[in-house]
Amino acid sequence: MTDEIYLTGITTTGTPHIGNYVGAIRPSVAASKDALKKNFYFLADFHALAKNEDPDKISQSTLEIAAAWLALGMDTDNSVFYRQSDIPEIPELTWILTSMTAKGLMNRAHSYKAAVQANLDSGGDKDPDKGITMALYSYPILMAADILMFRATKVPVGRDQKQHVEMARDIAQRFNHHFGDVLVLPEPVIGDDTAVLAGLDGRKMSKSYNNTIALFAPEKKLRKLIMKIKTNSLEPGEPKDIADSTLYDIFKAFATPEETTAIEKQYEDGIAWGAMKQVLFEYINDHIGPAREEYERLIANPADVEAELLKGATRAREVAVPYIEQIRHAIGIRKLG
Repeated sequence: MTDEIYLTGITTTGTPHIGNYVGAIRPSVAASKDALKKNFYFLADFHALAKNEDPDKISQSTLEIAAAWLALGMDTDNSVFYRQSDIPEIPELTWILTSMTAKGLMNRAHSYKAAVQANLDSGGDKDPDKGITMALYSYPILMAADILMFRATKVPVGRDQKQHVEMARDIAQRFNHHFGDVLVLPEPVIGDDTAVLAGLDGRKMSKSYNNTIALFAPEKKLRKLIMKIKTNSLEPGEPKDIADSTLYDIFKAFATPEETTAIEKQYEDGIAWGAMKQVLFEYINDHIGPAREEYERLIANPADVEAELLKGATRAREVAVPYIEQIRHAIGIRKLG
């Protein structure tokens, strides 16, 4: 029976925010400590190129994201934590898979279709592909290589990423049909109970909306941001509905069930919005405080982060190097004597 191998990637764009923490970082850090699971976690810096990010931002984001995962307790002895660009076998496999991938499959990728639709909606230029790079178009093939390179069987993703795992399966099946049973078919793991937090303005917390709360914002900055969270006009003493409250949703994502029940009672009793914001600030600050100190230490000592990533790259390549040789042999790229 094949061991279950879990793989998670984090694109190096932007500073980690509390939505990233509850949605991806916290469950991944917990899973990294599970001795019964094989876990691969990587910083997807090649993927960041598809978003045309500033080079300095990609570098800074790589440091910040790696430091965040390490500060929050990522077990790098029990799991493999690496940077995508440190594994040359991944772009090699990407090209091999590109030779097997139908253009029609890429035409159906959500990210590409959204970019085309945005061009059509703008109405300015008649070219639906205006400004669309091959990096964006071929994004799912690189993602397939990320997954298939390490024989991942389970890929935890949000619903919006499910298509990429399904495409990786399609590509792998076509490869295996031509070259034998070489690639392992992955399955998406959709976390239905994973919290998706709203941001300062009530929309989904996202860097593109500029409505995020940085995970390791300094104490004063954190309080200032939480005080900006949008609320309705209900007065103190008036009962408040938890169903449409960003403050409640964020608190619930961090708190225990018992603490959440207690807050629900305070909502019924008409807690003032200012008081609720103070409760939320104090709770998050106490929760994040110890890790924030370690995060700031790592940001000030990037060589420590680099050493962890290189350790992970060494372990990752122990898998990737012999496997790419097996794949090369299957496709006919072999030593001649």
